[in-house]
Amino acid sequence: MFWDQVWEILTVTTLWELLLIFFAKIIEVSLGTLRSILIVKGYRTPAVLLALVEIMIWVFVASTVITGLAASPMKGIAYGLGFAAGVYFGSVLEQKLAFGKLLIQSIASASKSGEIAERLRELGCGVTTFNAKGKVENKTILMVYTNRRGSQLIIDEIMAIDSSAMIVLNDVSTISGGYIHSGKALLK
Repeated sequence: MFWDQVWEILTVTTLWELLLIFFAKIIEVSLGTLRSILIVKGYRTPAVLLALVEIMIWVFVASTVITGLAASPMKGIAYGLGFAAGVYFGSVLEQKLAFGKLLIQSIASASKSGEIAERLRELGCGVTTFNAKGKVENKTILMVYTNRRGSQLIIDEIMAIDSSAMIVLNDVSTISGGYIHSGKALLK
């Protein structure tokens, strides 16, 4: 009798409906994650468009779950699992899209910094250098403003020339003046 009740709770909603709730929630939460990041990075127009799609999905999915929750608790479980998966997939998607700009700062040995700066300039990057004094030897600080997309290539190039270089990445919200490459040279 107990197992019959459990089985009824598990099967009162069809699998396709549970999957629809699950995947719709993944899409909705992923869009919400992207929307939040776009707003923070100053991309208002795409964020507004994502917000419109996000809220439309939310209204339909949430109303389906809320109205049928008493009869089918599995809808709530599918909704919750979709939310959790959406947070994960939204962050992965944002990382792949790589919105925004970065300031890459590298502290490299003075003897290898000229080669690093030359190589990064060949890739189309603007590089500013400063002489610095390290604990053991003279160092050079290299500063590169770039798009997040393609930034791993810059890091790889620095490390290929000076494997002991220290690299720090900082998100940048506003840049004015100077030379900032489009990143297209890096992606060729």
